[in-house]
Amino acid sequence: MKPLDPIAYDYSDLIVPKDASSCVRLTGLVEADLKWLAPRLAAARQEVFENLAMYERRASVPEEMQPLDAAFFDLPERLMDEDRPLLDRIVAAGDRLAKEVDRVLVLGIGGSYMGARALFEACCHPYHNEISRQRRGGRPRIYFEGNNLDNDAVQGLLDLVEGADDWGIIVISKSGGTLETAVAFRVFFEALKTSCGGDREKLRRRVLAVTGDTGRLHELAEAIGCQDVFPIPDGVGGRFSVLSAVGLLPAAVMGLDVQHLLEGAAAMNERFRTKPPLENPVLDYVGMSRLMETRRGDTIRVLSTWGKGLESVGFWYDQLLSESLGKNGLGATPLTVVNTRDLHSRGQQHQEGRRDKLITNLVVEHTAREPVTIERSDLDQDKLNALSGKTYQDLLRAAFTGTNQAYAEDYRRTATIRLPRLDEGSLGQLFQMLMVATVVEGRLVGINPYGQPGVEGYKKNMNAILRGK
Repeated sequence: MKPLDPIAYDYSDLIVPKDASSCVRLTGLVEADLKWLAPRLAAARQEVFENLAMYERRASVPEEMQPLDAAFFDLPERLMDEDRPLLDRIVAAGDRLAKEVDRVLVLGIGGSYMGARALFEACCHPYHNEISRQRRGGRPRIYFEGNNLDNDAVQGLLDLVEGADDWGIIVISKSGGTLETAVAFRVFFEALKTSCGGDREKLRRRVLAVTGDTGRLHELAEAIGCQDVFPIPDGVGGRFSVLSAVGLLPAAVMGLDVQHLLEGAAAMNERFRTKPPLENPVLDYVGMSRLMETRRGDTIRVLSTWGKGLESVGFWYDQLLSESLGKNGLGATPLTVVNTRDLHSRGQQHQEGRRDKLITNLVVEHTAREPVTIERSDLDQDKLNALSGKTYQDLLRAAFTGTNQAYAEDYRRTATIRLPRLDEGSLGQLFQMLMVATVVEGRLVGINPYGQPGVEGYKKNMNAILRGK
C-alpha cells in the first residue's frame, strides 16, 4: 500500500504576537478572533451534516436551499464500499481503452475536465505526451478539448489524429447540452468514424461517455451503442465531481491509483467529522480565510503554488470557489500563481501592491524524482560554483522561505497548505478539503454553494444568437 501521510494547513503566520503594536495587530488575526470563530465553524459544520442527511432522506428541500448537491461528500466512501462494482468497472474500462489506443481525447468543460487535467499535470510525467509509450507505462497520450471555442486549437488536434486508427474519446457532460463540448464531440466523433473505417464495433469501443441518466449525451451514447457509459451521480454538481467517474475514468486511463485517491478523500472526511475547530484543516482554512476577508479586507485569495505540476490544481480551485461563492454580490476572487515563475510577474504587486490579498502557499515536501544537483564547472562566469552541491529543491526552499519572509517583514500575512508528496493520496485529501471547505463557507455566510445561475446567462444569449431567436 502507498503511504497516506496527512496534508497540513498551517495558519500560524496569520496570527499576530500578543505584544505586537496596535497597527501591526490590524494586519493579522488575534486570539479573540479565534475564540469568536470556533463556535460558528462548529455550527456551519453541523449544517453541512444536516444538508447531507436531508439529501439522503430525500426530504423536502426549502426553495432557498435548492439545488442541494450534497452527495459529493460521502462519494469516496461509497465508491470503495457499496458502489465498489462501479469503481471496478471504471478502472477496467480505463485499462481497456489504454491498451487499445495511443491517444485519448478528453472532451469536457468546467468541472467536467478541470479535475482530470489537474490529476494529469500533477501525477503524470511532466512531458507525458512527448516520451515513449514504454516510459509512459504503456499508457496513451492525453489531450483535453471541448473546453473552448478555439478553431485553430481544434484543427491542430484534428491534425494529430488525422489518418490514425489508434485513438479514442472520453466525452463528459451531465446533460450533453453544453455547446462547447457538444460541438467538439460531433467534430471529433466524425473524425473517429473515418478513422475506424466503418467498423461499428471498434467505434463503440473507442467512445466512452460520462453523463447523466437522461439528456442529449445519454441519448447519443445509446445511439452509438457505446460499450462503456458511466453515470454522473445525482446530487453531485460538476465542480464537485472530480472523485466520480468524471475524474476517475480519465485517471484510470492515465494509470493512476484511483483507490489511493479515494482513500485520501475519505481520510480528509474523517478529519472533518472528528477534529475540533483550530485542529481541523477544513474548518481552519474556512475560518482563517473568512476572517482575513471580512476583518482585514483580503478579498483576493491567491493560491501560490510552488511547482509547475500544481497549476491546474489551482485552476480547478478557481472554478470551485468562483462558481460556488460568487453570488449575491459576494465571494472572494481566486487567483492561481506558480512560483518561482510568477515571482517575476505578479510578485511585485503582491509585495508592494494593495493590501487586499490573502496568500495561501501550496507546497510539496518531497519530490518524486531524484534531486538535480548543481555541479562545479571549469566555466564559472555565471558564478554558480558558490552553489555547487545545492539541489533544485534547496533553491526552491530558499525562494519559498525568502519570499514569505519578505511578505512578513511588510506585515503581509500568509498561510500554507503542505502536501507530503505530489501523488494521488495527497491530491484526494486536497480536493476533498477544498470542496468541503467551500460548502462550509457558503453555509457560514448564507450563500447556497451549489448551482451556478450566473453561468446560464451567457449560454442562453449565445444559443439565441446562433439559432436566430
